[in-house]
Amino acid sequence: MWKFNYKNLAKWVMITLLMGGFAACNSDEDVFGPDADTPSGPSNPSDPSTPVSYYRPKTSESKATFDQVYQYMPAPGQFINELKTGGFDSTHTTQEAANLYAKERLDKGIWVSLGGFGGYIVVGFDHSIDNTGGYDFAVIGNSFNNSSEPGIVWVMQDENGDGLPNDTWYELRGSETGKETTIQNYAVTYYRPETVQSPVKWTDSEGQSGEIDYLKAYHNQDYYYPLWVESDTYTLVGTRLEPKNYDQSGKGTYWVLPTFDWGYVDNFSSIDRPTEKSVDNRFKISDAMDQNGNAVSLAYIDFVKVQTAINSKSGWLGEVSTEVVGFYDCTMK
Repeated sequence: MWKFNYKNLAKWVMITLLMGGFAACNSDEDVFGPDADTPSGPSNPSDPSTPVSYYRPKTSESKATFDQVYQYMPAPGQFINELKTGGFDSTHTTQEAANLYAKERLDKGIWVSLGGFGGYIVVGFDHSIDNTGGYDFAVIGNSFNNSSEPGIVWVMQDENGDGLPNDTWYELRGSETGKETTIQNYAVTYYRPETVQSPVKWTDSEGQSGEIDYLKAYHNQDYYYPLWVESDTYTLVGTRLEPKNYDQSGKGTYWVLPTFDWGYVDNFSSIDRPTEKSVDNRFKISDAMDQNGNAVSLAYIDFVKVQTAINSKSGWLGEVSTEVVGFYDCTMK
């Protein structure tokens, strides 16, 4: 089974109590992570034992691709705030502006970086995605052979019917689920650099520390720390996979980022990609599980979250960071 992180349990409970599992913050630190609540859909007034369904059927106006970005919260990384290929500018200083930045790029089929461990994006569709028992939806990344930067996938059903991703997140099972090297509820705290063009320091819930390197040879933005995060520290919580990246050359010149078997975004899997040449990874709602690894039966879902699953870096390539390019309903495409 997973290595469950009890040292971070109190923080996770605080997250759930303060913000219903979507996000939490105080005057000193912002904290973002998955919802620890157990499923509890609203009751049907005529039959309290039967949950209300807020299923949204497809219509002739429905589109296969995602409809909205609800939250874009990356970890620090070399493409965050980056003015060239990253596509940022000086206006991206609020969460709303960051969400719009991500949506505009994805609408154009341009990648969005989630930065280092824990960085994530939350999207929704204009209809509920059905659990068909097979592949239900896909996320497009930019992986290629020996360059996989896996992202964990979470799904949510709009249990309270308010149209917002503020209910219960369920992680989708992948090939690393249940392994001793996989850590649930792993947390990394990032610290705002005191000077421009400096590394971003971090500490984690395992007592380790490190930094996101500033790569002056390739980027020149002032900070890798997201400009719209107001506090001087913020914490990202999620499931961590064991890093597999290594320097094949032994000289720091050729880094390899091996493929994980299946179940992750931005992963050059031979199992869940539609074709050998595609960069889409497909996912099954039937792989949903609760925080204890128990299977969860969801007839449909409304929201999808992708979160960088690795805390590692590869020399001159920089931090391992999941990139997303798009989301779509497999039954419509």
